[in-house]
Amino acid sequence: MTWPFDTAPPVPLPPGRPVVGDEGAGTQPLLWISDGPAPAGLWAELHRAHPRSGLWPLLLSPLSAGDPDFRPWLSGELFPEHVSDFGSYDSAALLRTWWEAGSEEDEDEDGGDDGELAEVLAPYGRTWPGPAPAVTVPAGAADAEARGLAEVLASFKDVRLGLVPARSGAEALAACGWSGPLNHENDTARIAAVLADWERRFGAQLVEVGFDTLHLSVPVPPATVAEALPLAAEHAAFCPDQVHQGAGTLTAYAEQLVDSHQWSFWWD
Repeated sequence: MTWPFDTAPPVPLPPGRPVVGDEGAGTQPLLWISDGPAPAGLWAELHRAHPRSGLWPLLLSPLSAGDPDFRPWLSGELFPEHVSDFGSYDSAALLRTWWEAGSEEDEDEDGGDDGELAEVLAPYGRTWPGPAPAVTVPAGAADAEARGLAEVLASFKDVRLGLVPARSGAEALAACGWSGPLNHENDTARIAAVLADWERRFGAQLVEVGFDTLHLSVPVPPATVAEALPLAAEHAAFCPDQVHQGAGTLTAYAEQLVDSHQWSFWWD
């Protein structure tokens, strides 16, 4: 095993290798990745060890199952030099900007059919409703939910184990130079800023990252559609494909969030 970091591995690891970015990213390793599937239970061990190791575990999945290049992780498609400082962004301002920009694009594409857009984004329409209220997360619940989701995902998906020097999943996403939502947002720092805010407000933690997908654990999901609607609006601003190429309407998407302990995002 080639180990790229100064401190020793926090727990015994399977064979793996360091990953560097493209030619413009320098020679410093961005992350370590296992050579084979993530062993059962190891993500949880590494997650527990994070406070002392400083290494955030991620389950890493490829563009498609069986991909020999395991894109983007082993194909030179990580671009940390394109990522700004995610700590400099305000999540609420970003979400509002994306919501309003998405509404303008819809207006251009549908010739100004306000009725159709109003139906899709009801009850809010073009008006940004503001951020969803924070929830109270019981002590230990966020970590327990993340470890449980990792165990489930590793049991049936083509995933490898990744380790990134970072304080959180949000920071890890920015640090490794992931660029999955390129057609929606070309600076991953802005995506990471929202993830960091969701961790603070909802206890949501980043568990798995794919070529253009994210999977987060959620310890305290909304219990009703009314509770879920403002959260659905945040998700629609963050990843418009959730509604426009998925559920079809904001209300239908909110229904999917009720009692769901996992948030999954996909960008076209």
